[in-house]
Amino acid sequence: MGEQGAAGGAGVGLPRGLVVRRLVERQAAGELTSRHVRAVADTVGVSVRTVWRWLATAKATGEVDGAPARRGFAVSDETWALLAEVGGNVAQLRRRMVEAAGDGVDVPSLGTLHRVVRRDRQLGRVLLVERTPGLVEPLRPDPLSELGLNTVAAQGAGGQVFLREQTHLAKVPVLVPGAQVVVTPSVASVVQRVAHAAAVGAVACLYGDAGHGKTVALQYALSQLPNPVRVRRVHVGVHPSVPELRRVLAEALELKRLPHGTGAADLVLLDALRQPRVLVLDEAQRLPAAALEFLRQLWDHPDTDVALLFAGAGAERALRKVPALASRVLTWELVPRLAQSEVRPVMEAFHPLWGQATPKDMAWVDEHVGHGNFRTWAKVTSHLTAEVYGQARAVVDRPLLERVCARLTGPL
Repeated sequence: MGEQGAAGGAGVGLPRGLVVRRLVERQAAGELTSRHVRAVADTVGVSVRTVWRWLATAKATGEVDGAPARRGFAVSDETWALLAEVGGNVAQLRRRMVEAAGDGVDVPSLGTLHRVVRRDRQLGRVLLVERTPGLVEPLRPDPLSELGLNTVAAQGAGGQVFLREQTHLAKVPVLVPGAQVVVTPSVASVVQRVAHAAAVGAVACLYGDAGHGKTVALQYALSQLPNPVRVRRVHVGVHPSVPELRRVLAEALELKRLPHGTGAADLVLLDALRQPRVLVLDEAQRLPAAALEFLRQLWDHPDTDVALLFAGAGAERALRKVPALASRVLTWELVPRLAQSEVRPVMEAFHPLWGQATPKDMAWVDEHVGHGNFRTWAKVTSHLTAEVYGQARAVVDRPLLERVCARLTGPL
């Protein structure tokens, strides 16, 4: 009997003996967990302690048959309607019940009410919460109305935007001193998609082969958000467990410490995520299915207001392995390699040294080494600047480019 079987089999009308017998069988096989007991208790309407007492009695006496499981307190239709009237607030419901109760009338405890309401909702009882109709202001600003590229200096013929100021580009890893971030059509698309996901609290996946510039594009897009203080980078290791993911989430959210209990730790994380946040998980292909499912649960929780941005080479394959999360992705954004027509204008804007190379030489570098890979071109540029450092007048010719490229590939 699986966990769902335990919950579903303990419905109204089933004898206690059947429920206990199933639990005893699972216990004898060494497979009984507190989750099974809790599921039975919630469904039948008794406490967890009562179910454990049933099991202890069955073990001591050998008898599993007994009186039918009591249903315990039941919420009437009138009380259920009152719960809807108070917006589903169980504590407020109990206060109303206490006020309406006469002398000598016992009102169930708050814990009992919570347990019975949860049980009835799990069994499909619909709670229609009344809400006052009206216009609702958006929780987040429109992403495109507040987004502006105020540092644009010029625009190339192919649609590239060249940036000459870097006041918002802290820690963009381009490896080359004096380099400029070039907003190609691909990078501009990433900026829009990231802004959209951050504004509406959505899930987005940024993917593409290694070295195509995903991290640079993502970092630039994050720097352009109207509220960058909400951005939190979650640095994950290789194949982290869920407890490890909780720890790095706490670090990213600047929480001092998490409680030792799993449930209490999750409540602290949920409370921290009530404020609008943008969680960025680069190298998301490292995350196993269990960690991704945990993030999905945090995002899905009705009390959280968070956008999830996944990025990495293979991130899309990792997310596809968790269908519940993949189905919630608002945008799948591919960062492609540089097209041949883009290489020259992009690299000339990226670093002024490339303005001295001939189109034929740059085509040769791309054919033999670059292959449209931005990271490779950045490394070539880094070696190129080291070669000409200190020279009054640098000459970027084929022999120099051959020496530089040989450091990446060996002899050509």
